[in-house]
Amino acid sequence: MIEKPERIFARDFEWRHLARFADRIGRRPQLGVVSGRRRQGKTFLVEALARETGGCYFGATEATEAESLRLFAEALTEHVRTVVPFRFGSWDEAMRQAFATSAERRELMVIDEFPYLSKVSPALPSIIQREIDRAMATDAPVSLLLCGSAMSVMGGLLAGGAPLRGRASLELVVRPFDYRLAAKYWRIADPRLAVRAHAVVGGTPAYLRFVGDDTPEGLDDFDHWVQRTVLDPGTPLFREARYLLEEEADVRDSALYHSVLAAVATGNGTRGGIAAYIGRKVTDIGHHLNVLEDRSLLRREHDAFSPSRSVYHVREPLITFYQVVMRPRWGLLESGRAVAVWKDSRGRFSDRVLGPHFEEICREFARVEDVFGELPGQVGAGVITDPVSRERIEVDVVVFAPAAPGEARRVLSLGEAKWGRTMGPAHSRRLRRAKDVLAAKGYDVRDTLLACYSGAGFDGALRSETDVRTVGLDELYG
Repeated sequence: MIEKPERIFARDFEWRHLARFADRIGRRPQLGVVSGRRRQGKTFLVEALARETGGCYFGATEATEAESLRLFAEALTEHVRTVVPFRFGSWDEAMRQAFATSAERRELMVIDEFPYLSKVSPALPSIIQREIDRAMATDAPVSLLLCGSAMSVMGGLLAGGAPLRGRASLELVVRPFDYRLAAKYWRIADPRLAVRAHAVVGGTPAYLRFVGDDTPEGLDDFDHWVQRTVLDPGTPLFREARYLLEEEADVRDSALYHSVLAAVATGNGTRGGIAAYIGRKVTDIGHHLNVLEDRSLLRREHDAFSPSRSVYHVREPLITFYQVVMRPRWGLLESGRAVAVWKDSRGRFSDRVLGPHFEEICREFARVEDVFGELPGQVGAGVITDPVSRERIEVDVVVFAPAAPGEARRVLSLGEAKWGRTMGPAHSRRLRRAKDVLAAKGYDVRDTLLACYSGAGFDGALRSETDVRTVGLDELYG
């Protein structure tokens, strides 16, 4: 297999699948689809693959069909180095030539930002389907890789009755770095600082370039770092959250979509809560929620104990930061008042950004680690109503074992997460009560481990409780 270039940070999983695809170039016809939100490094990966294999790379831009055909012809001409330049009057001609070139030269053909092409040429996926089918019928060794950032378009290429469904041998989604990789990428060794930085910029690789490779030097520098990067109108990161909506969603009424995101970012995650926040009926926001979910800007998570109840969360930390901290004071920030705005916003940042973000990090830790004796089947959050006190018990980290037909749901762990508070016996008592209530409801809690996750530490009394696992920042980032 092709060795991953040293300039590519991490991305071992993605490169392994791309290298396998490249290893089959010239052997048989194949189609691959690579997608992911903008700024994740998709172009960096597929360009590197084309370069390592000697393939042809074409990056589409927003253009008319005629201009796109001309640009594609120029890229193919330059790659083949033919004396007579290619000229295409339609995508029929262009794809026939591209497939013929790939098969004859036994090389990879990469078309990046494919949604730009399919938007102005809707028949293009069907044309590619026809050519792929012809290649398969004749066993022509064509290798085509389609890449794009518009998630709804790329996700639809292989879905349902789409023309290319069933034709692809690779479907790869390039996601943001997880919280641990992000800390390494930003060269942050202190977990307390890493959580704060991740709550602002998340795991999107390009944002390090957006701030000129400026990383916080320590906890004492974090406030200054926020002010000189994301809150500075002179940096590309300053307007990035606003651009993400327009780029990803391609919406006309952006104000309403921003209001929906603001509602979710500030803790109003249910349909009713979102509708009340923006002053609309629940039935009026269904389309907007679907659009944001399809574009991977929102995610909907079902309550762990009540699947009929769901809560929306913002996927991109930078959007949450923007909606909570920046959008309410946008005018002041544009005039260079970052110091005053940040001083006024630090409380909201801690309560509405850092706290919920830390809970999500804890759930991510539980998803990917075998920390409760076996790999989990489902990880989420849920609310339990105590039938005695009538109080709602919120469980931040619920870990289920894989479901077994005909058997009670087995709970591996119940956890509570607190970012800025030292945890003590009161937190474990609440978890024990939640465990008792679940047992009465028919859940299997015989081996359930109680877990307390804290960004501020644990008191001695809690640490001495043998049935409670304490998970601090060192373990989360270990």
